[in-house]
Amino acid sequence: MLQHFRPALVMLVIFTVLTGILYPFALNGFAATFLPAQANGSLIVDNKGVIIGSSLIGQAVSSDRYFQPRPSATSGPDPKDASKTVAAPYNAVNSSGSNLGPTSQALADRVKAAVEAERAAGWQGPIPADAVTTSASGLDPNISPQYALAQVAGVAKVRGLDEGKVKALVEAKIEDRFLGIVGEPRVNVLALNLALDTLK
Repeated sequence: MLQHFRPALVMLVIFTVLTGILYPFALNGFAATFLPAQANGSLIVDNKGVIIGSSLIGQAVSSDRYFQPRPSATSGPDPKDASKTVAAPYNAVNSSGSNLGPTSQALADRVKAAVEAERAAGWQGPIPADAVTTSASGLDPNISPQYALAQVAGVAKVRGLDEGKVKALVEAKIEDRFLGIVGEPRVNVLALNLALDTLK
């Protein structure tokens, strides 16, 4: 009977060592050597050495002096009742979408309210979809060039900057499709806002 189990046990040990120990260590070693920034979370550090975020994770922005990210549907525990959750935008501990389908009335109501809020704030013309809808993770760090450009006038006015300078900054921060075919053009909100702080 042992002769039947021995090959299976040997293979289990071999593949556990190969795929569970050697492969992860080799991959981590390769990443840390050749892609150190990505291996450590693509962190963005200011000139004082303080970590201010990651280029891969969106952050909530409360000031109208900065470009706004797309809405977030992440949640967190209710401080009054731990068995329930409450909205907690850009909660990186609890990445999640809203799980509301295209026929959901709650989703339709939320998007309608967001559109009305943008119109009330003075938005002219078509509203980009990412201005009023959340991403699947709720932590998308990027917005569409259309959404970024639509915010130029408001940000420039609040900061007292030339609108043309702010627009040129946005255009310089537009990232193209990967290899020209994968994904969509996008603007990283954190990178854009950091560059915005350097404008005079």
